[in-house]
Amino acid sequence: MNAITTPLAPEHSLIEHVDARTKLAGSNRMEILLFSLGTHETFGINVFKVREVSKTPEITKTPHMPHGVEGLVSLRGNVIPVLSLAKVMHLADAPSGLPPTMMVTEYSKRTLGFLVASVDRIIRVEWDRVKPPDAVTSGAHAYITAITELDNGRLVSIIDVEQIMADTFGEAAVGQIDRLEEGSDYHVFFVDDSSVARKKIAEVLDKMGVRHRYAQNGREAWERLSGMAAHAQQSGRPLSEEIQLILVDAEMPEMDGYVLTKHIKADKRFEGIPVVMHSSLSSQANKAMGKSVGVDAYVAKFDSEALADTLRPLLLKNRRSA
Repeated sequence: MNAITTPLAPEHSLIEHVDARTKLAGSNRMEILLFSLGTHETFGINVFKVREVSKTPEITKTPHMPHGVEGLVSLRGNVIPVLSLAKVMHLADAPSGLPPTMMVTEYSKRTLGFLVASVDRIIRVEWDRVKPPDAVTSGAHAYITAITELDNGRLVSIIDVEQIMADTFGEAAVGQIDRLEEGSDYHVFFVDDSSVARKKIAEVLDKMGVRHRYAQNGREAWERLSGMAAHAQQSGRPLSEEIQLILVDAEMPEMDGYVLTKHIKADKRFEGIPVVMHSSLSSQANKAMGKSVGVDAYVAKFDSEALADTLRPLLLKNRRSA
């Protein structure tokens, strides 16, 4: 695997060159921060989810915190919870005591501190070399969303931060969602590698009265969408009669949402079908990345009302023009 390493400057922002990293959109590559939890394993997290790395600050202990939450810290005027990743992930062989390093993460409109033993460096990898755990090894940990391999053969387990948040703080409840007009037939195809996200998307679509089908990564989605487009073409019908909207995640093993969107937008068979990006990466830089590959809208996870409000006008417009 061709991995490009970038030195990590401790206690500084990890995203100092947003413009350069924005160019990764559509290249099917991602940047991963490697870190250790004090075990023999190497872990990774998407750099875009990490705001900064510092020494573990003084933590205020508070009662009745969920398992793995060490307490709260004040960070530039904001109070954020701090989690010991080793405890949350139930790693029995991790060292005892408070981990010395804190990664400040930001995703799904939440800021959290993750305590780790140490951080290593940033590597750049191709998404097609990032595999779902079951495709690489059996008995994969519940909090591992993907696996990749370093040039020296060492495996890197990429953590599922969405699952960690859901299990620690509870899943966000899907609120009141109005159904679309009765008598209309709507169909959405969505893709997300997170089981938590797929469950929430399905709940929103069900409440809207929208039929749906899904894929678990970008490559699977493109293969299924291509098959559906070929079938519609053979039947002499526009694909928009079968699918009114495509909802894509940004980060996915084997093919990311940016490359998937580029494939869809470059194929005339999908003309008129809007693509919405639904991602835990909610920064302006990531929205710009989505816009650069042609997404019609961008909505952050896990705001069920915002998702419904984003999908509704696009579905109605598509149905009227179909």
